Amino acid sequence: MTGNPPIGLLAELTHRCPLSCPYCSNPVELTARDCELDTAEWTSVFGQARDLGVLQVHLSGGEPLTRRDLPELVSAAADLGCYVSLVTSGLGLTRERLADLVDRGLAHVQLSMQAASPTLADRIAGAKAHDRKLAAARLVRELGLPLSVNVVLHRANHDELADIIALAERMEADRLELANTQFYGWAALNRPALLPTRKQLAAAETVVRDAKRRTRGRMEIVYVLSDYYERFPKPCMGGWGAHQLTIAPDGTALPCPAASTITTLTFTNVRDTPLADIWYHSPAFTAYRGEDWMREPCRSCERRTIDFGGCRCQAFALTGDAAATDPVCHRSPDRHRVDALLDAPAAPDEFVMRGRV
Repeated sequence: MTGNPPIGLLAELTHRCPLSCPYCSNPVELTARDCELDTAEWTSVFGQARDLGVLQVHLSGGEPLTRRDLPELVSAAADLGCYVSLVTSGLGLTRERLADLVDRGLAHVQLSMQAASPTLADRIAGAKAHDRKLAAARLVRELGLPLSVNVVLHRANHDELADIIALAERMEADRLELANTQFYGWAALNRPALLPTRKQLAAAETVVRDAKRRTRGRMEIVYVLSDYYERFPKPCMGGWGAHQLTIAPDGTALPCPAASTITTLTFTNVRDTPLADIWYHSPAFTAYRGEDWMREPCRSCERRTIDFGGCRCQAFALTGDAAATDPVCHRSPDRHRVDALLDAPAAPDEFVMRGRV
C-alpha cells in the first residue's frame, strides 16, 4: 500500500535545548550539532515536502531558537505557501526576533509550560524558565499571533491542573493542549516518577469538563488521556505513515516523532533519498501502513479503522514487537504488562535529567 500524501511536517531542527524536562520525547541519544541539516538541506526538505502535499510545517526541536538560521528557515517554508508554526520553550525569544519571524511568514506559536507555580515549573524544566515563558507569551499576543500552550501532565503537576488552565486563560491562549505523558525517550526512563495516579486522573475529568464549558468560544482545550489507564489505545498519528512525518535533526525521516525507538526498523535519511520515495516506498514508512500488517485481535476488530491497532512505538516498547496489538488495549494478550506497571509501587519524583546539548 503506497498511501496518501502527507499534510504535516514536524521539522526537528535541533536537539539543543536550554531545558532538561524529564518527560522529553527526544531520544536518549541526542543528535550532535555538527550532524544537523544545514540551511540549504532544510530548505530542500521543505521544497520536497511541499511538492509532496505538505501544507503545515512545524519548526521544533529541542529548541528551534538555538538555530541562527531560523529566520531563513521560516522564510523558506512560508514562501512555499506553508502554514508555519514555531514550537518553542520561549527562551531566547525577544520582540525583535519574533517581529522578524512574523515579517518572514511565521503564522503561529506553540509555547510549552511545565506547571502553574513558578517553583514547580522551574524544577521540572531544570532551569529558571517560568517567568521568561510568560514574557514570551505576552510578546506573541502583542504581535498578534495565535498562541497555543502545551503542558505535559504527569504525577508531579497533575494536582495543579485547574491552576494550569487558569494560567493559560490569563496568557490569552487560543488553544491549550493538556497532554498526559507518553512514555518514549526520556519519559520512558522516568516512567516510575511520572505516571499519574488513578485519583489524579479521576479528578482531572471533572476539571477539564468544567473548563471546556467555561472557556467555550475563547480557548480550545485539548486533553490527551493517559492511555495506560484506558480500555482502548490512542489512534496513533491517525495511522502509521498516513498524514504526517517527522524529520530528525540529522535528516532521518520518521513516520512519527518516537519512531526511532523501534530498533527493528531501518529509517532512511533525506540526505540519501528523495522525500517522496521515502514517504511512499521506504520499508519503515510502509511497514505498518493500512491494515495488511495486522494480526489478531486487530485484524478482525471493528475498531481497526478507529485506532489502527494503537501505537506501534508503544507496542515495541512494551513487548519488543512493533506489530503486536498495543498492550493498552484490553483485548491485547499483553495487557498484563501495562497492568503490572500501574500496580508497581510509586517512585519518588527524582528524575533522570537529560544533559543540555
